[in-house]
Amino acid sequence: METTAPATLPGTSATPSHHDLVVRSRQVVLPGGTRPAAVVVDGESITAVTGIDAPVSADAEVSVPGTCVLMPGLVDTHVHVNEPGRTSWEGYESATRAALAAGVTTIIDMPLNSSPPTTTVEALEAKEAAARGRLSVDVGLWAGAVPGGTAQLAPLWQRGVFGFKCFTSFSGITEYGHLSYTELDRVAAEVAELGAVLLVHAEDPQVLAAAPQNVGREYADYLASRPSQAEVQAIDRVLQAARATGARVHILHLSSARALPAIRRAKDDGVPVTAETCPHYLTFAAHTVPDGATEYKCAPPLREETNRQALWEGLLDGTIDHVASDHSPCTEDLKNRQTGDFATAWGGVSSVQVGPAAVLTAGEEHGVGPQDLARWMATAPCQAFSIPGKGAIAAGCDADLVVMDPRETFVVDAQRLEHRNKLTPYHGRRLRGVVHRTFLRGRLVDRESMGGRVIRRC
Repeated sequence: METTAPATLPGTSATPSHHDLVVRSRQVVLPGGTRPAAVVVDGESITAVTGIDAPVSADAEVSVPGTCVLMPGLVDTHVHVNEPGRTSWEGYESATRAALAAGVTTIIDMPLNSSPPTTTVEALEAKEAAARGRLSVDVGLWAGAVPGGTAQLAPLWQRGVFGFKCFTSFSGITEYGHLSYTELDRVAAEVAELGAVLLVHAEDPQVLAAAPQNVGREYADYLASRPSQAEVQAIDRVLQAARATGARVHILHLSSARALPAIRRAKDDGVPVTAETCPHYLTFAAHTVPDGATEYKCAPPLREETNRQALWEGLLDGTIDHVASDHSPCTEDLKNRQTGDFATAWGGVSSVQVGPAAVLTAGEEHGVGPQDLARWMATAPCQAFSIPGKGAIAAGCDADLVVMDPRETFVVDAQRLEHRNKLTPYHGRRLRGVVHRTFLRGRLVDRESMGGRVIRRC
């Protein structure tokens, strides 16, 4: 890869036909397909996309090798950074460095498991203060919808959060309560009035309570404790609330393919619903999880191989809109790796740094390529959540660009990940998709650049 900087005369200024940067590649992932192109950048924005051999005068020029593709910066809308309050679990510096290493140039940070959770304007301001000056990529913020917090939604929305997250069952931490279905209806009505979006961790508490809870080291017992029916029943109830109120709802981390028909019917009926799944649900199946391997524990859980394949079908046919990591780390002691007790281990998969490569790798059997990855992890989430300037290589967008070799492989070494805590189910797994260069708003960045910003909803 070559970078050249044409000489300019001292004292002269750029003319309208002179630009800051041009990036040329034989494979540019554009909204209309992948083709050769030259991407022209001025300041922080893409100002033109033209033919690869077009004469463009620029201060700097980058030529992308033929084995690589030029992609839009990826967007991960489901990341638990945990700062402030639980920075021993993760923090802005480590989380955004991990994202950058994956070609992710924007993350949206969940309102838990920081302490306090982002359920008030004061907590939002604490989040923003903790993030400033410590970011390798751009970061937006979700807020929380919790019992008794309906009055906080409008002020938070006015401050530019991207939407509101709720649980229909226990969240895992006592300070972030879950909504009853009556409260869900009330919150959905308020969200509809605001024109916001409600993100839902959908598992039914009664189904979970009735499930067998004799959980120890065997993964099969943990899986039985969180049956598919819990997701199916809760998602049905969320869709009912959306139909009744007109609220936009988003189903988080879909793990059960049994819920796909209901989501598909709702979309066909015009209900404003979107859904995501995660790289781990597309990669792993229950029968491959070793007993005691608590790094695989997440909620909802990894399910059967037939379910994994059905999730792929739902993603490929558009029922599932996009993919997000649900990066939910903790300290290694909370994973109970020494005892292997699934009952008491923290549930969450650390994956923001490997998510895109995991999707490319698991999707190889389905013919998945960079164009699909850009759709699922850039364009679709930006459209769903009104993330300004992100998600595509197009004039007017931020110049967030990633040079990736989609065929080059690497073996995941947990100790070399940027994640603060080095425990992940991807350790030792060979993945494809190596990031060679990343531009954030027109600037070539690396792990030391700290060029990220806190962004707000447009």
